[in-house]
Amino acid sequence: MRAVTFSQFGGPEVLEVLDLPEREPAPGQVRIRVTAATVNPTDIGFRSGRQSSQVSSLEPPYIPGMELAGVVDAVGPGAAWQPGARVMAIVIPRRPEGGAMAESVVVPSASVARVPEGVGLEAAATLPMNGLTVRLALDRLDLKPGMTLAVTGAAGAVGGYAVELGVADGLRVIAVASPGDEPLLKKLGAEAVVARGDDVAQRIRQLRPDGVDGLIDAAVIGAPMLPAIRDGGGLAAVRGFDGEAERGITIHQVRVAEYAENQAALDGLGELVAQGKLTPRVSETFPPERIAEAHERMEAGGIRGRLVVVF
Repeated sequence: MRAVTFSQFGGPEVLEVLDLPEREPAPGQVRIRVTAATVNPTDIGFRSGRQSSQVSSLEPPYIPGMELAGVVDAVGPGAAWQPGARVMAIVIPRRPEGGAMAESVVVPSASVARVPEGVGLEAAATLPMNGLTVRLALDRLDLKPGMTLAVTGAAGAVGGYAVELGVADGLRVIAVASPGDEPLLKKLGAEAVVARGDDVAQRIRQLRPDGVDGLIDAAVIGAPMLPAIRDGGGLAAVRGFDGEAERGITIHQVRVAEYAENQAALDGLGELVAQGKLTPRVSETFPPERIAEAHERMEAGGIRGRLVVVF
């Protein structure tokens, strides 16, 4: 099988496509013939070596990628799937089997959910990691219908899902993004859009003088967003938080691996897509042989949606 790999840490140039042996599913696992897998910021961290301590016990080549969609083609004993099912899955790449960027990937049965009819596999591949990240963030914040949620980086892949999932939970959503993204965010359901900038927390306070109840920091702004949050509110940090909390605000560290086998949550994302309440966004597609270019695009920023590698 073809797989996107790297054997040393570094820039996009270390990525290469290799032909690797296909794995057989063990008990409780399924093997998926991958159609599409996404490029995410965590892949950049993995490739660059920022996560090297987490793979010190593994032998290269490493396979990046945390989410995919494709078709089940083999099932291990006890796995509740049938060959031929169109599915999406979340993958933890820091394991001997590697991640999602391969033509054939073996994952636990509970990491897999059916792709709704009418949803393309390229679009479905953008759901598992990013959608579950937001679902976990919202579950940690535990906001009630009618409360207010702010979302930084709201036009990005994680941020867009945060807006829509917040609205689906009955929340009033304030989106932080560039002014040019306001039409998109209003379409996704944001009640208000605040332009990003050094004084964004103060401008959110102008809309909500008591502060928002919770905030999902998809743009990884960190402590400068705390003034936007009410006393005793919460901030969900999707890639760590640098600083100290204040005024009783709880910082929730969101680690999507905690939901890697939360099949009910993954199924719920698919149901919302089928209902038209969640919008997968594919920014651009690449063949595996152009993976270095895809990583360069990701590092350059400004992507609206997800970059998808199609096998």
